[in-house]
Amino acid sequence: MRGFTVLTEVLQRVADARGGILGVEPGLVIEPDESWTPAAELVREPYTLLAELADETAARWNAPRHVGAALFWKTYGYWHTLPMVLGWALDGKVPLMRLPDTFFKVSAAGVTLAATRVSWGSGAGEIGEALAESQAPLVRALGSLAKVGERTLWGSTAEAVVHPLTSIAEGDYMRLLKEIGPPVDGLIEPADDGYFRKTCCLWITLPDVEPCGSCCVLRPQNRPQNRPEGRPARPTA
Repeated sequence: MRGFTVLTEVLQRVADARGGILGVEPGLVIEPDESWTPAAELVREPYTLLAELADETAARWNAPRHVGAALFWKTYGYWHTLPMVLGWALDGKVPLMRLPDTFFKVSAAGVTLAATRVSWGSGAGEIGEALAESQAPLVRALGSLAKVGERTLWGSTAEAVVHPLTSIAEGDYMRLLKEIGPPVDGLIEPADDGYFRKTCCLWITLPDVEPCGSCCVLRPQNRPQNRPEGRPARPTA
C-alpha cells in the first residue's frame, strides 16, 4: 500500500533525525519477542503494570503519582497518536493499531509502540474511533488509579494531534481536532506563532522547570512578565 510506504518512510526519517530514538516502530508492525508487552495488560485490573509505569515516571521526576501518571500518558499518548495524524496529513490513510494488537516497551523515547497487525482507515472519524477504542480505556484507568483528571490526559492527546502537524507534516490541526470531536476538540487554542493548550500536562508542577512552550500558563492572558532564569528546559517528546 502506497500510504504505508509514504508513512513509514517519513517515520524512518524522523527516527534518523532523532538518532534512532522514536516512540513508534517506523515499520509499525513487529513480531514481538520477550522485550515487548501487550498494551492490553495496561488496562487489566487492578492495573498493576500501569501503576508501576506511573510510579516509575513519578520517581524519575521526584513527583507525586498523579503527576507521574500524567507525564507517562503524555509520552504514551503522543506516540500512539503520531502515526495516525501523520497518515491523515500525508495522504489521508490512517494506520490503526488496535489495543489487542498493540505492544509496547520502555525505551529511550519513554515508550515505543508497535503492533502485530495494522489496519487502515481514512479520515478523522477513524482517528476518533481509534482514540475511543485504544486510548479511552487507558485514560479511564489512569484517572481511577492516580486521581488525575481525564480532561488533563485528553489535553495531551489533543496536543499529540497538533504537534506533528506543526513540526513534521503541515496540516490544519484545528480542522482535524474539530472533525475528531470530543474528547480532544476544544482543548487547543491556536496562536499567531504556534498554539497553546487549555489544560496542563502537569510538567510545570515539578520544581525548577520551565513551562512547556504550549503550556496553558503561557496563554496570552496568563503570560508572565518575567520568566525565572537558569532553569533547565523540559525534555521534548
